[in-house]
Amino acid sequence: MAGNYISDQQFKKLNCNSEPLELGEYENCAFIDCTFANLDFSGYLFADCSFIGCDLSMVNLSNASFREVKFKDCKLLGLHFEHCNPFLFEVSFSNCNLNLASFFRLKMKKTQFQSCNLRECDFSECDLSSSNFNESDLLDATFDNTILEKTDFRNARYYQIDPESNHIRKARFSTDGLSGLLLKYDLDIE
Repeated sequence: MAGNYISDQQFKKLNCNSEPLELGEYENCAFIDCTFANLDFSGYLFADCSFIGCDLSMVNLSNASFREVKFKDCKLLGLHFEHCNPFLFEVSFSNCNLNLASFFRLKMKKTQFQSCNLRECDFSECDLSSSNFNESDLLDATFDNTILEKTDFRNARYYQIDPESNHIRKARFSTDGLSGLLLKYDLDIE
């Protein structure tokens, strides 16, 4: 990867449409209230970084690396995380808007989705073992041939998961959410 090595820096209110972020490796950096919408993160590496209150909507993630990266209060609309470098890929999300994002075929064991909007996200063929969707909205999210073993959906909302086309052994659901597992059977559950 070409570029610089930047560590232990804090970036506040950076608007990358007028102040570009240098191509490089960012380690232990914090990005606070920054705007990255529609930019190209191809070849960037973020390790042990946090994004707080940032807009990363429609960012090109081709070969971008995210290693132990935390997103909090961020707007991440339409991102294709499956284009990221899968080596050591590890992320967590808290109170983020990830509507229309795609995680197709990613290995995301133990990923935290805390109070996130995940409407129309694609989790097809993902490994989400032991992940947690606490207080997250999964309306029209796609789960197809997804590994959901020991995944916690107890406080998630609006999910629709077909137990016959996903691996859900030991996944956790609340009784209120069972209808999301039985939707394809067109049952009248009261």
